[in-house]
Amino acid sequence: MAENEDGQERSEDPSGKKIEEARKKGQIARSRELGSVAVMIFGAIGLLMFGSMLIQAGEEVFRINFQVSADDLQDPDVAMHRLLESGWVALTALVPLFIVLVVAAIGIAPLVGGFNFSMQAVQPKLSKLNPLAGLKKMFSVQSLVELGKSIAKFLLVSVATIFILDMNRDRFLALGFQEPDMAMAEGISIVIWAFFYLCCTLLLIAAVDVPFQLYQYKKQLMMTKQEVRDEYKETEGKPEIKSKIRSKQKEIAYSRMMSAVPKADVVITNPTHFAVALKYDPNSMAAPILVAKGADFIAEQIKKVALANDVLILNSPPLARSIYYHTEIDRQIPHGLYVAVAQVLAYVFQLKRFQQGKGPNPGVLPDVKLPDSMKRD
Repeated sequence: MAENEDGQERSEDPSGKKIEEARKKGQIARSRELGSVAVMIFGAIGLLMFGSMLIQAGEEVFRINFQVSADDLQDPDVAMHRLLESGWVALTALVPLFIVLVVAAIGIAPLVGGFNFSMQAVQPKLSKLNPLAGLKKMFSVQSLVELGKSIAKFLLVSVATIFILDMNRDRFLALGFQEPDMAMAEGISIVIWAFFYLCCTLLLIAAVDVPFQLYQYKKQLMMTKQEVRDEYKETEGKPEIKSKIRSKQKEIAYSRMMSAVPKADVVITNPTHFAVALKYDPNSMAAPILVAKGADFIAEQIKKVALANDVLILNSPPLARSIYYHTEIDRQIPHGLYVAVAQVLAYVFQLKRFQQGKGPNPGVLPDVKLPDSMKRD
C-alpha cells in the first residue's frame, strides 16, 4: 500500500468528495494511448471511405494548376483565382476526413474518465518549473511504464510491418507491370490498408494502458484512515454542532406538530402517558392521518392545546398506545386500525351533530376492539 508524507498507509478507497475535488483540479483517469489509437484507426477508416474522393481532388488540383496557358502565367489575377479554387477543392475533399477525426478525438478519448474541464488545470504553477520535481518524474513508475509502452509500440509496429510487407510482396512486385493509373490506385490501397492494420495492432497497447491508468488513478486518490475521519468531520460537522442541529430540528418539528393539533378532529389519550391527534377529511383523504403524537410531557401539551381550541379529547388507552407505536406523524393509520378508528370517528361526528342540535346523544364511547397484532402494553 502507498503511504502519505506522514508515513500513514493509504488503505481506504477514495470518497466521492475526494474524487470530485480531484476532477475540479483536472485529475481524471485518462488513457492517451486510447485516444491516439482511436484517432489513427478512425483516420485509416476515413481514408478507406473517402480515399477515392481525395484522389479525385488531388487530380483536380493538378489539373487546375498545371493546365496553364502562357497568357495566364502573366496575369496575377488568374494565379490567385486558381489558388483559391485549388484550396476550395482540397478543403471540400478533406472536410469529411476532418469530421471523422474530430468525432474520434472527442468521442473516444473521454470514454475513460469522462468529459472534464478544469480552470485550475490550465493555471500556471511555478512548481511545474521545479527541476527536482522533473527529475523525480523521470524516474517514477509512470515514466517506466511510458518507456515500456514506447518499446512495446516499436516492437509491435516493427513486427506488424514485416508481416504486412511479406503478405503484400507479390502485390508490390506486380505494380511495376501495371498501367500508371492502376498502379497508383493499387499502391494507395495497399498503403491505406497497411496503415489500418498497423493501427489495429496498437489496440493491444491501449487494452493494457486503460486498466493501468484506472488503477493508477485510484491509487493516487487512496486515503488514509485519518483522512477519512477528517473528511467525515468536515462533511458531517463536529458532534456538538450536529447535536445543536438535531435539537433545532426537534424544536421545529415540535412547533409544527403542535400547530396542527387545533385542526385535528379528535385527540385520543391514555390519560397519563400518551396522546394522539387524528384528522380525517373523507373528500381528500383515503384514511385518517396522525397529525400529532406524544408521551408524558408532550402528551400533556397536546391535551392543553386541544382543550384551548375545543378539540374533542377521548380516553381510549389501548387505541392511543397502538396508534402511538404503529403510526408516524403525517402518515395514514395502518390497515389494522381502520375499524377501531372508524368507530371512534363515527362517535366524534355523532357527538358534534348532537352538540349542534342536529342529532341524538351518542352517549358514552363504546369499547374499541383492536386486533391482537396491533395491541401494545
